[in-house]
Amino acid sequence: MVVTCEEVWREISNYIEEQVDPALRAAMEEHFRDCKHCTAVLDGIRNVIQLYGDERLLEVPVGFSGRLRRRLEQEMPAPRGNAWGWMVAVAAAALITIGGVAGRSSAFNTPLRSEHAKPAVVPVPADMMVVVTDDGKTFHAAGCRFIHDKAHLRTIAAGEAIREGYAPCMRCMRKYLELSSLSPMQLEDADDSENHGSGY
Repeated sequence: MVVTCEEVWREISNYIEEQVDPALRAAMEEHFRDCKHCTAVLDGIRNVIQLYGDERLLEVPVGFSGRLRRRLEQEMPAPRGNAWGWMVAVAAAALITIGGVAGRSSAFNTPLRSEHAKPAVVPVPADMMVVVTDDGKTFHAAGCRFIHDKAHLRTIAAGEAIREGYAPCMRCMRKYLELSSLSPMQLEDADDSENHGSGY
């Protein structure tokens, strides 16, 4: 049996703890005779185990901590945070903020994908009780003739319906929607889609 370095590394802990089968152990020992790199890894792991298991504390030489601190200070990069850096950061933040405001302005907005997505002229009161069905897409005022699946109605607050992803019915919630820009043909299309169960 021949093993690769990767196989040796994967099983080296089991080898040290003598928890590998005899064939694998023999193959690993053969590998250690030929591979200096894996032998060094094995020796290093054994050293770590020996040092970790040794309960004695090691005394460091006098002055070692001061020399170590000085060496670290020499090797560490200079602290960042001078005034010039802060000015650049503030200018970048201002540009990002201005860009975000400009991106939301009406001059940069893309046209709506659907006339149904226009914002409400008067927001639907969040505490207004409305009717929904679990398989529907719109919420309705009680008694709306466009409610589908009347056998499975659920009454909830309009705010909750909106959070659940329901949209207002274009007929019974008309006063809350901006429908003035829809043509009579678009209104008829909306009626047809609501009457055929597509949900809008």
